[in-house]
Amino acid sequence: MHAITITGPGGPEVLAWSEVDDPEPGEGEVLVEVAAAAVNRADVLQRQGFYDPPPGASPYPGLECSGRIAAVGPGVGGWRVGDEVCALLAGGGYAEKVAVPHGQLLPVPSGPDGPLDLVSAAALPEVVCTVWSNVFMQAGLRPGETLLVHGGASGIGTMAIQLAKAVGARVAVTAGSREKLERCAELGADVLVDYREQDFVEEVREATGGRGADVVLDIIGAKYLARNVEVLARGGRLVVIGLQGGAKGELPLGALLAKRGTVSATSLRGRPLEEKAEIVGAVREHVWPLIAAGRVRPVVDRTVPMSNAAGAHGVLEQSDHVGKVVLTV
Repeated sequence: MHAITITGPGGPEVLAWSEVDDPEPGEGEVLVEVAAAAVNRADVLQRQGFYDPPPGASPYPGLECSGRIAAVGPGVGGWRVGDEVCALLAGGGYAEKVAVPHGQLLPVPSGPDGPLDLVSAAALPEVVCTVWSNVFMQAGLRPGETLLVHGGASGIGTMAIQLAKAVGARVAVTAGSREKLERCAELGADVLVDYREQDFVEEVREATGGRGADVVLDIIGAKYLARNVEVLARGGRLVVIGLQGGAKGELPLGALLAKRGTVSATSLRGRPLEEKAEIVGAVREHVWPLIAAGRVRPVVDRTVPMSNAAGAHGVLEQSDHVGKVVLTV
């Protein structure tokens, strides 16, 4: 088969469409013939040499894909050859085939007009599992609360807006242009903050009558740490899932204590299989019906041939997209 290999740490040019050995499904795994795979920031970090795959995972980038089951390994029940699926991966999505633990498989969801196409389905597993596990399972966002999402126009952000609105929460977002903020508003965002021109703490406080955000979903890290604590409401929960603004920051414990706030930091890729299966099961139970009802949908900015993964990485690094960039085989 062919897969995108990383010839060495560096820019998008180190990504090569190479002929490699086919994977074989092991105990509890299925082999998926890939139709499409979405691009994530983690893939960029792996390409740059900063985010190695966990032990035993495929060395090829790609944390989510869609396709059809080509073979079923021993110990797998409930799945058959030919089933259309999408999958959460620890790696290997940028390839024509990938072996997937069966607990990380999801059926291609139905929308209001029938099953989604495989390109749209590829844009779901990583972002939906990330948002659901952090905003709902970890931070416990409730109806009537306010969620602040940094990077509202990203793949994570566009999904977080929709899921929070679907459960009856209010959503504030930050983004770097009016065009991106307008797209966030179309998805349901209530409070729009241009981080280049506005102070998100002031804007969120004003919009909430001084209360602040009950939950903050943060992809920035150190640069925003103190300000994220400042924007929290009493009993607020800050969840850090990215480090685009640095990995080391100063935590204002006095302010956190006064607000009885909590700070958590999580990643999805390296979690044990049983934890990933629990998250995938929760997504299938809670999110797939929202997609079927038309209340949540994948947001795909563009598709790029998988052999041109370098071009797709360039799009992500320029940050001129809204939603997901999807590679097609």
